[in-house]
Amino acid sequence: MIEINNLTNFSVDKKIFSTVAKKVLLGENRGTEKLSLAFIDKEEIKKLNKKYRRKNKPTDVLAFGENSKFQIPNPKPNYLGEIVICPEVVKENSKKYGISIKKEMMKVFVHGILHLCGYDHEKNKKQAEIMENKQERYLNELL
Repeated sequence: MIEINNLTNFSVDKKIFSTVAKKVLLGENRGTEKLSLAFIDKEEIKKLNKKYRRKNKPTDVLAFGENSKFQIPNPKPNYLGEIVICPEVVKENSKKYGISIKKEMMKVFVHGILHLCGYDHEKNKKQAEIMENKQERYLNELL
C-alpha cells in the first residue's frame, strides 16, 4: 500500500505512516491504491517547489500523481502517486504553530494523500473547505 524512501536523517516510523495511509485511503474508497512517500532535505524540496510551483523556497509537502496538480507520466495500475515531505520544514512549522512534530507530520501526510485523491485547496474556497474538513476528520480519528 505504501513505499517509503527516507533520504534524510529523520527517524521514520514506517508503521505509523502505513496506518495513516491505510486509514485515509480506505476513507476515500481507495483501499486498493498504492502510493510512495519520500523524505528529502530542504534544498531538494526547494528545487522541486521552484520547478513545479514556481516558488523559490522550501515547502513542507508536495504531491505528484495522476489526480494531483503535478501529474506523473504513465502511472502504474492502482498507483496514486508520490508524496514528498521535508522534515526540516515540518519541524519549523510545528514550532511556529505550537504543535508536536508528530501531529504536524501527520497533517502534511494526510494533506498530501488528499491531493493524490484529487482534492485541491487552491482551486476555490469550497474545495479548500472540503479538503480542510476531511483533513481534520482524519487527524482527529488518528491522533
